[in-house]
Amino acid sequence: MKILVTGADGFIGSHLTEMLVKQGYDVRAFVLYNSFNTWGWLDHCHPSVKGKFEVFTGDIRDPYGVKTAMKGCDIVLHLAALIAIPYSYHSPDTYIDTNIKGTLNIVQAAKELGIKKVVHTSTSEVYGTARFVPITEEHPLQGQSPYSASKIGADQIALSFYSSFNTPVAVLRPFNTYGPRQSARAVIPTIISQIAAGKKTIQLGALTPTRDFSYVEDTASGFIKAMHCDAINGTVTNIGSGFEISILQTAELIADLMGEQIVFELDAARLRPEKSEVERLFASYDKAKKYMNWEPAYGKLEGFKKGLQQTIDWFTEPNNLARYKTDTYNI
Repeated sequence: MKILVTGADGFIGSHLTEMLVKQGYDVRAFVLYNSFNTWGWLDHCHPSVKGKFEVFTGDIRDPYGVKTAMKGCDIVLHLAALIAIPYSYHSPDTYIDTNIKGTLNIVQAAKELGIKKVVHTSTSEVYGTARFVPITEEHPLQGQSPYSASKIGADQIALSFYSSFNTPVAVLRPFNTYGPRQSARAVIPTIISQIAAGKKTIQLGALTPTRDFSYVEDTASGFIKAMHCDAINGTVTNIGSGFEISILQTAELIADLMGEQIVFELDAARLRPEKSEVERLFASYDKAKKYMNWEPAYGKLEGFKKGLQQTIDWFTEPNNLARYKTDTYNI
């Protein structure tokens, strides 16, 4: 079985590529073309998988390149996307092109090539601030940022091909994934990297919103379970930890695990516009458990502590920390 992973050069995609290779799958990694010939995080993948996967360089916005990459593949795990919320405020057009048009390119090629399964990546941001918890797949969609609006559009494009053409598409909706290699635009790497760099006053945005943080290995395992589960075709399935915690509590927990006394300082530049902030996210993963036989290995508070410690261990390794600009707010 040959698997194409789009966005394989990114945070989740690189972990997923490694997990697939370790489990014996034949993997083609779709990475964003650049003149430096870098493969993102795949350049730093585990030694046990180096050289054991194929790399295709291209751009998810190019339908010809996408279709070429998909030829000969059985399954497509589609993770390529622009995901930074602050960047979507001033460059929304790129999000429409990449997230919506990119997804259209995937499902159109899947239809024409007879691909056996497409797993499309959604995000918990499409729910906006929770109207009820835990959030099930029936929760209303709320586009509170250009990013979340683009992902709502991408999800609907993917599902429309199942309804219109019976293209075997499933939408997987991870909640807030964290772990080694994550961009410092995300809150957990922001906190860890600042503390690891020796700072005693940590710059943060809003402290009261809650999140359902999912360790990256749990998210990756969810994709592998999803690609084998036909029962979720044409539908959305949440992946989460079944646990919510505020940003402030998360920051305090990280400081405690790192053995540091920290002062948290509000940085106005890190605040979202008032109506755009998602105040509460808390997942129900009952559907994933029922149909995919998936449960988080890092669930609840104890699992969160375990995942945070593994993330801290990775970020505090000097060679890894050196890749981050801890004095700069990364949008």
